[in-house]
Amino acid sequence: MATTQPSTRPANPRFSSGPCAKPPTFALEKLSGAPLGRSHRAAPGKAKLLEAIETTREVLGVPADYRIGIVPASDTGAYEMAMWSLLGERPVEVVAWESFGAGWVTDVVKQLKIEATTHTADYGEIVDMAALNYDNDVCFTWNGTTSGVRMPNGDMIPADRKGLTLCDATSAAFAMDLPWDKLDVTTFSWQKVLGGEAAHGMLILSPRAVERLESYTPAWPLPKIFRLTKGGKLIEGIFKGETINTPSMLCVEDYLFALDWAKSVGGLKGLIARADANTAAITAFVDTHDWIDFLATEPATRSTTSVCLKFTDTRIADGAAFAKAVAKRLADEDIALDIGAYRDAPAGLRIWCGGTVETRDIEAMLPWLAYAFETEINA
Repeated sequence: MATTQPSTRPANPRFSSGPCAKPPTFALEKLSGAPLGRSHRAAPGKAKLLEAIETTREVLGVPADYRIGIVPASDTGAYEMAMWSLLGERPVEVVAWESFGAGWVTDVVKQLKIEATTHTADYGEIVDMAALNYDNDVCFTWNGTTSGVRMPNGDMIPADRKGLTLCDATSAAFAMDLPWDKLDVTTFSWQKVLGGEAAHGMLILSPRAVERLESYTPAWPLPKIFRLTKGGKLIEGIFKGETINTPSMLCVEDYLFALDWAKSVGGLKGLIARADANTAAITAFVDTHDWIDFLATEPATRSTTSVCLKFTDTRIADGAAFAKAVAKRLADEDIALDIGAYRDAPAGLRIWCGGTVETRDIEAMLPWLAYAFETEINA
């Protein structure tokens, strides 16, 4: 079958799942207000950090009595800080349906060595969250960044739970509706949905999580970078912009820019609508091409950010090699960058559809995906 290159190209070929595309209006000169060369503890730096915290609260709709802190080491640092500081008071239900969740299983079972029940599902599937024992603490990801499988909602988490819920929401926050009353710890990083810069994590604590921190001391030593309490009381400064270690004020300025852009497109509802529109474009493409499908088996659990696809054509002898060839061809043409599946995931593609991506760029990229498929299958 002859193939012809499409005539329309995406204006922005950046579909990476992290760091993700910058907001469409981004330009370096828009970060000129960053207080560079100043202490982050001086008044301008502290004001910027507090603004980042409170604007996060505004856009995400985080309740007023929840603490929000900026912490080191991205989402990983934030989630590790929560696990090492909070877990061990009771048994743990630890949940994984992709590689990052599997990492939390390793930490709980092999590093912290807490009494735990592990629940796992294969790539494309999801754990039955209603079957967990919520009298225990529960560790899970909201959206599987490497599997394209997400929680459909939080209805299965009971309001009267005795344990804490620790949610890694790094590719869900700002793109999905998180039920704050069901989440005691929520973490994410700037470089995901809003396309911010790396190395900074966000830690959001419910009053129940704060109560645990102030009433329970883990049996293991805590590195300074993980300590959230002093003398049995929460270190409130962390949640007012007094960070544990030195943040990049340039990255803070970039995050503030992204938050302002988010407000300009309708806040959380607008961001969700943009991600939904992007995913709908891919769904329409999958529905009309029999050689490709979603990795997620159930429509209700399909991610609207890290959309993972698999090739289903029976002529493909080596799925991994074929997927890499398609991804390389699209990258070489500057049509879609960094869309290969995650290294631990099944062979395929992963296309970021968060709100910073324009739907017209998704729509312009998809004919090129068909072109790359036809070219490689007939090579």
